[in-house]
Amino acid sequence: MLRHAIPAGLNPWRLLLTALAVGSCVVVCVAADEVPATAAQPAATEKLEYFETQVRPLLVKRCYKCHSTETGPENGSLILDTAAGISTGGSRGSMFHKDMPDKGLLQRAISYSDPDLEMPPDGKLAAPELAVLEKWIRDGAAIPEYKSAPRPKLSRIDWAEGRKFWSFQPLNAVAPPELPDRQWGSRPFDAFVLAKLNANKVAPNPPADRAQLLRRLTFDLTGLPPTPADLEAFLNDDSTQAYERLVDRLLASPHFGERWARVWLDLARYTDDTPDWQNPTDRGWLYRDWIVRSFNENRPYDQFVRLQLAADLLRGTPPQDLAALGFLGLSPTYWKELKLAPSVIEQIVADEWDERIDAVSRTFLGLTVSCARCHDHKFDPISADDYYGLAGVIASTQLDQRPLLPDAESQVVRVARQKVQQLTDQLKPLKEKKAPEAEALERQIAEIRANTPHFDEPWAHVLKESSLYVVPDGADATKLEYREAVARDLPVFRRGNPSNPGDIVPRRFLSVFQAGDSAGFKNGSGRAELADSLLKQSSGLLARVIVNRIWDQHFHGGLVRTPSDFGAQGDRPTHPELLEYLSDQFVAKGWDLKWLHREIVMSATYRQSTAFRADANAIDPANHLLWRMNRRPLDFEMWRDATLAVTGQLNLAIGGPGRPIDDQLNVRRTIYVTVNREELHPVMRMHDFPEASSHSPRREPTTTALQQLFVLNSPWMEQQATAMWLRLQPLATDDERIDTCYRLLFSRSPTTPERQVALRFLGANASPVAGGADATASGVAQRESQWKDYLQALLGLNEFHFVD
Repeated sequence: MLRHAIPAGLNPWRLLLTALAVGSCVVVCVAADEVPATAAQPAATEKLEYFETQVRPLLVKRCYKCHSTETGPENGSLILDTAAGISTGGSRGSMFHKDMPDKGLLQRAISYSDPDLEMPPDGKLAAPELAVLEKWIRDGAAIPEYKSAPRPKLSRIDWAEGRKFWSFQPLNAVAPPELPDRQWGSRPFDAFVLAKLNANKVAPNPPADRAQLLRRLTFDLTGLPPTPADLEAFLNDDSTQAYERLVDRLLASPHFGERWARVWLDLARYTDDTPDWQNPTDRGWLYRDWIVRSFNENRPYDQFVRLQLAADLLRGTPPQDLAALGFLGLSPTYWKELKLAPSVIEQIVADEWDERIDAVSRTFLGLTVSCARCHDHKFDPISADDYYGLAGVIASTQLDQRPLLPDAESQVVRVARQKVQQLTDQLKPLKEKKAPEAEALERQIAEIRANTPHFDEPWAHVLKESSLYVVPDGADATKLEYREAVARDLPVFRRGNPSNPGDIVPRRFLSVFQAGDSAGFKNGSGRAELADSLLKQSSGLLARVIVNRIWDQHFHGGLVRTPSDFGAQGDRPTHPELLEYLSDQFVAKGWDLKWLHREIVMSATYRQSTAFRADANAIDPANHLLWRMNRRPLDFEMWRDATLAVTGQLNLAIGGPGRPIDDQLNVRRTIYVTVNREELHPVMRMHDFPEASSHSPRREPTTTALQQLFVLNSPWMEQQATAMWLRLQPLATDDERIDTCYRLLFSRSPTTPERQVALRFLGANASPVAGGADATASGVAQRESQWKDYLQALLGLNEFHFVD
């Protein structure tokens, strides 16, 4: 049990009851023998990713001029373009102070706190740049332990060698291994797992019991807990097809799309609200609903990708599918103060392009293409020319909005809205003056609105073919010039600086996937050609990445443990042949996502129990061999949805605008909670919900005191306990109520000790309260209070927060 002080106002019975009833803590924690050996890896990976995406570009821009391999010996022997140089420091010694980060040489230099050590010497870093370096220093100044030596600065990429890397290879048909007397496995790919287990002399776990399997499968496929009726039906179904029928029913559920859409929305940095300078500002939900619909309809993944990049450029695209463009249409945008010089605005625009390249490349290809913004990629065969070839596609595409209607009808609505906006602008000063002309204008506006079909149709975030140019507007001021239907090729920005352009690079795909000279994109921005290239030239990597993401969600650990980095710095697959087999089959089945889910959950590998075994753990503590199923914590959405479901409040309506999470009357599924990019709600941040400002590869669960206190003391949790009591109150006896609780929350019946402790706590055998009506009312209130305390304790148990 976790040891901590009991917060003021908390009934200590709750803590005691939990310990007695289940022997675990009230809040989410992981037993010591359940912690994988690589538990700290995600945090380290995140810090290295921060260095590559935020710190290194800043060092290139502001420091390499004086402190690189070429110039460092002349400037205090400080070399910042190698890991060894950063670690060693210069002639003054290490740049970092282990115990007091704010006293280190680098911190003193960049903060200008030491008059004799001010860097850069030509002026202090801007506040955002300073914040990047200070965060890096504060977090331990992580730098990569290079798995391959970085190329010398002036060397060329060896494309032939680069194409030999495992993830860049075309897909190969791999046959499952032939195993003598194989008794284990219901799917061909189980043979890959069993072969590796046999080679390491580890036996697989036995299957999970039916109740555990039902709960696991229902959460995995729908994000919701099974009902007691589901449990009873499954336990009483003696057919050999019972599990298969359960899988098919859950795959066909409309809630399947909601559960898996939320996984995708993390990758797409989904937000409901966009900044007030971007219109519309509150229609992100149209993209979210399109994703839900696509998963429910089992849209082939190749079509799913193509529509998100180029729905507006594909012939015959139904208007409703234009919502798919929200993947880029909802991209972060940054404020551009046009009273500043063009060089400043050019940098802001380049940052926007960079974010979109990063989202596309990491989401679909699992490659960190953005690391080639300032120089050739240090580890992967991705050149700066490759980066700016893709940047030209992004630079030729602008964010737009439109109703999801056929073009002709959409144009009518657009013209009508423009006219209404003009009239509204005229109306405002007239109303302030109370001029008689105001009434006539109001009538004209009302007529246009009434006589224009679909005038109030919501407008989706989409894209348009248009290039943005940053041009001077007088002295030290800037103008943004949009050129409709004009594509542009960008020059290489030397060291990532738009003010220092090099050779122009035609819009094109990554060279590593192309034999011979790279063919440029010719049609408009090139988005449709980019989608074609992804699906034809890099189809193997595209398939491996999405197969691994789905495996990761089902097993709480990918075959590749870095789901958005399939490059040299990413992890290698634990079962390369298995990943190849599933990816090849996935493409052969027509990029069928539901086929992939079904194949995985029908396997013996998936159906194993989570039971801990000392013999297997001694050989494979991180469970890379898949000798058992990993126990996993519920994501925030699953936990909140499950809480509302078991208390009988969950509203299962699908789609529509989001509602704030702090709305106490909001009992919809959490995928419909409003996500705000600029200010993520503290409750969501507390429970590991990702920031919506950048691509998030996967959830990294934590256990913190704030989560514990939320479960113990928050008004929302007290509200759920009250709702649960109201659901149970009509039952005749406490025994029935306790049984129902356990079936709802844990998909099982209580054990005898659990029942005894509950009855003892609830005072089921206490004498009736005497003393008239007032005393009776007091006794009823006390009894309700005891029940609510008990229910809140059950809602906080590990067993409810985790899935076996």
